[in-house]
Amino acid sequence: MKKVLVIGGTTFDTVIHLEKLPNPEPQTIHYAAFTETLGSTGAGKALNLSKLKVPTTLHSIIGNDEYGAKIRKKLDENEVDFVYDHDPKGTERHVNLMSEEGERISIFLTQSSADLHLNLHRLEQLIKDADLVVLNIIAYTKQLIPLIKKYNKPVWTDLHDYNPGNPYHDEFIDIADYIFVSSDNMPDYKGTMEKWIAMGKELVVCTHGKKGSTALKKNQKWIETPIIGQYQYKDANGAGDSFFSGFLFGYLKGKSTEESLKLGTICAGLCITSDELAYEELNPHLVEMEYRKYFG
Repeated sequence: MKKVLVIGGTTFDTVIHLEKLPNPEPQTIHYAAFTETLGSTGAGKALNLSKLKVPTTLHSIIGNDEYGAKIRKKLDENEVDFVYDHDPKGTERHVNLMSEEGERISIFLTQSSADLHLNLHRLEQLIKDADLVVLNIIAYTKQLIPLIKKYNKPVWTDLHDYNPGNPYHDEFIDIADYIFVSSDNMPDYKGTMEKWIAMGKELVVCTHGKKGSTALKKNQKWIETPIIGQYQYKDANGAGDSFFSGFLFGYLKGKSTEESLKLGTICAGLCITSDELAYEELNPHLVEMEYRKYFG
């Protein structure tokens, strides 16, 4: 199977579970269940892909601190090939407030550096050796775009809750061949998807939370995929990265777009039953069994 390089996205997060998100007024919440764990989009994708036995390397930046050590430990326990550079600002940390409906408020306690010294010789070799690059929208990764272009690697990117017109994302959109995005801030998501396909993208996939996903292929074919409602909700953190990874797993196995979307839906469904970024028991055999169970 092809080798995947995931670039960017490791944090150490506090996830607080609430019945509903707080109203914008002074109040005291006397108790809330919480977990402290590995977070962010690169970690989520690398965990899922590694569990699915896709040869994957994750590069990210972490602090030389206790939180960076916890990230390294968690990734090592899950057998993720993790290569990192140290961020002098320390490890990025978030607090995520989660409602029982899966709604989220993310609070950045600290943010990673946009510009810092990287081991570019090592990164160039990683890019050269990879068959495809998953370029996450983390600020430091922008300086690696010329290297990715140098070796003409296929690029997959996840724009998350993209807000049309935000210039921050332009470089990621320009270089990407495959784009994943959420419709949260895009009421005219189909118009945006059509625009990206007209720019020459191979595929655009837009996710809608409980309303499933929409894909548009280069041949202008639209594909709608619903969620699987039988999965018991526990925590939505990581569901988007699980969907992305399940789709990529299918793509690398030679599955059709329709089949890959269903595999992504399964991985996302399994993820929401767990309070981890990736379902703990995720593996290719389980995914195949779930596929037969729900799609025949």
